[in-house]
Amino acid sequence: MNALRAFAAAGSRLNFRAASDDLGVSQGAVAQQIRLLEDHLGQTLFTRLPRGVALTSAGAIYHAEVKRAFDILRDATGQVSGGSESLTISVTPTFATRLLIQSLPSLNAILPEVNIRTIATVAVTDFDRDQVDIAVREIRPPFPAEQEAQLLFRQNFILVCSPHLLKDGPCTVTPDSVRSMPLLHDAYGHWQTYFGTGDRLPGPTFNQVSLAIDAALAGQGVAIVSRAFVQDDLKAGRLIDVGPAGGGSDRDYYLVRKKSQRPRPMLDAVWSWCLDTFSGH
Repeated sequence: MNALRAFAAAGSRLNFRAASDDLGVSQGAVAQQIRLLEDHLGQTLFTRLPRGVALTSAGAIYHAEVKRAFDILRDATGQVSGGSESLTISVTPTFATRLLIQSLPSLNAILPEVNIRTIATVAVTDFDRDQVDIAVREIRPPFPAEQEAQLLFRQNFILVCSPHLLKDGPCTVTPDSVRSMPLLHDAYGHWQTYFGTGDRLPGPTFNQVSLAIDAALAGQGVAIVSRAFVQDDLKAGRLIDVGPAGGGSDRDYYLVRKKSQRPRPMLDAVWSWCLDTFSGH
């Protein structure tokens, strides 16, 4: 079992050192367990590379089955112990703060037996390494063959600001009038596209879109955001749509998971809830 556990970790990470960190043992111990397993099977499972390793054809086939077996053992143990099933959802920080968190009570109401773990990150998800079940990402097709993806919503960028910022001014502004207003920037650089310039424009910069939205809500300036993230604020009158931002995006929001032949009813239920809750925003 130790050899199989080392093989499963090394096959997922494709690096003996990273696998040793995951298992809490030395890199030499991982290498020794892999050698023992290869000797026992009479098969070479890894090709050693200058940096890391690669699975051989036989190793890749064997790893998929060993990984599936460990997944079955983990699920069976959870069922026997009577514990609640846990699912990990990885989403972008803005999606987490503007959409997911406020919707979680409805998920808890229909699936009270599920413990949801949320990871907010823009990093590309390795479902095995990060132990993530479902991810929401701002991406574009094509997707890896081993992943299933469903479109949640396409991005429609608009200019928004607090009604207190405009006061008695027009609800729709022009690029010329926007130049005289305080601009709120995020990591995407939408204002340069809006004005058709590569020059640095004045105004504070935030590393997350959600922070730029918060600043707009506080009346600190005008932000360019995807409508999906401010729909509730627009309906409540906390923000005003002051015009389209133009340009668009080649990246939209998708729900993504790893394809599996093994049935996971709880994961399917959360997947369906995500589609019902967030599609078409």
